Amino acid sequence: MKKNCLECGEPFQGRIDKKFCSDYCRNTYNNKINKDSKNLIRNINNRLRKNHRLLTELNKTGKTKVTRRKLLDGNFDFNYYTSIYTTKTGNTYYYVYDQGYLKLENDYFLLIKNE
Repeated sequence: MKKNCLECGEPFQGRIDKKFCSDYCRNTYNNKINKDSKNLIRNINNRLRKNHRLLTELNKTGKTKVTRRKLLDGNFDFNYYTSIYTTKTGNTYYYVYDQGYLKLENDYFLLIKNE
């Protein structure tokens, strides 16, 4: 039984459940379908990577106090983080992987590294 490739439309023979004439056509087809979601994920991962890099650069000692302005000057995006930890006392730490920050008074932030 002859079928046509879902990507290029060329006829091919093979298993009854085969949909593509080659690995190239299969990969091309799946990349087209997943393009939008992959771009979204790639953009979010890039933003997280930039946030992590900035926190790492500013927090050399493992515990550092910085201003909001310093974070914003480094293009830090407060909308992207990987987890939140709330202490028993009610303090909320935001983490970008192993680098965390806690909002303090007067636009200061405490940067910490989770070991």
